Amino acid sequence: MNKRAVGAALAATVLAAASAAAGQGAPAAVAGLPGWANDDHAAAFRAFRAVCGVASDRAMARVCAEAREGPPLAEPAARAFFESHFTVDAASGQGVLTAYFAPEYDARHAPGGAFTAPLRPPPADLRGGAAYADRAAIEARPAPDSLAWMRPEDLFFLQVQGSGVLRFDDGGRMKALYAATNGRPYVAIGGPMKREGLIPGEVSAQSIHAWLAAHRGPQADAVMRLDPRYGFFRLVPDDGGAPAGSAHVPLPAGRALAVDPAFHPMGELIWIDADRPVIAGAKPRYRRLAITLDTGAAIRGPDRADLYLGEGAAAGAEAGLVHHRLKLYRLVPR
Repeated sequence: MNKRAVGAALAATVLAAASAAAGQGAPAAVAGLPGWANDDHAAAFRAFRAVCGVASDRAMARVCAEAREGPPLAEPAARAFFESHFTVDAASGQGVLTAYFAPEYDARHAPGGAFTAPLRPPPADLRGGAAYADRAAIEARPAPDSLAWMRPEDLFFLQVQGSGVLRFDDGGRMKALYAATNGRPYVAIGGPMKREGLIPGEVSAQSIHAWLAAHRGPQADAVMRLDPRYGFFRLVPDDGGAPAGSAHVPLPAGRALAVDPAFHPMGELIWIDADRPVIAGAKPRYRRLAITLDTGAAIRGPDRADLYLGEGAAAGAEAGLVHHRLKLYRLVPR
């Protein structure tokens, strides 16, 4: 059994156990999902139709082929399609939903002013699966092969998000795409910043970024180095399209999930039911169909998910507020 098959089997075992514990062991009708009637099923169908080919499951492949036979469906046909082709196989336990986005940052071709952080390609001596030098050690090295130069706090957030668009002062635009990491564990810096009183109010992506920018230099560097994980990138021309996730297909905004691949195979159809946000100003609830298309260093366990919200400042503002209680419902073909 290959790695993906093992992961899928483990996911089924874990989620089925959680579902049985909640008294939901038998397959249930999709129409009974909490908030199902209020989703934009036509948008969900368009997203599913565009990316469903990444799934390795044969039954899903048959449903995908049928979805792609004709044009995209409008309401109520899109809703009927999901209700007739899928059942709710299992529900997760209580987890956490966060969100991410593809940012746009200013960059330079040479260092100068606030642009002191090099965007580095993978080093020649990087070996997959082996821990490499940590953030502090990498940052102490010269960067003759730098791909671009960024503000330090922007580079840090680009590494957290995994991809983004760079805007150069000559008018050029390039996509910065994830290439590799140093293999170190991801450590969220918001908690330590809160405990040390660096951010007295609400801790969010925006408040962290603002503090790092205001304290740019040794103080901000020390805080960012609490996270030993370091990301390396490659640059490609900006084609205006959505970034690709771990499944190597463009991520549909608002419909793509980053998950733990040990529990969820790529191309899985998931209903997310998230409420009780912990950050003020957040949307009260996220209920929608989504597809597992990406992974993330901080996304671990069967009940954890990261929702991709799109590109640019508006998506970033929303993503920074998402920290909700989550329940996942896995949909499987009939």
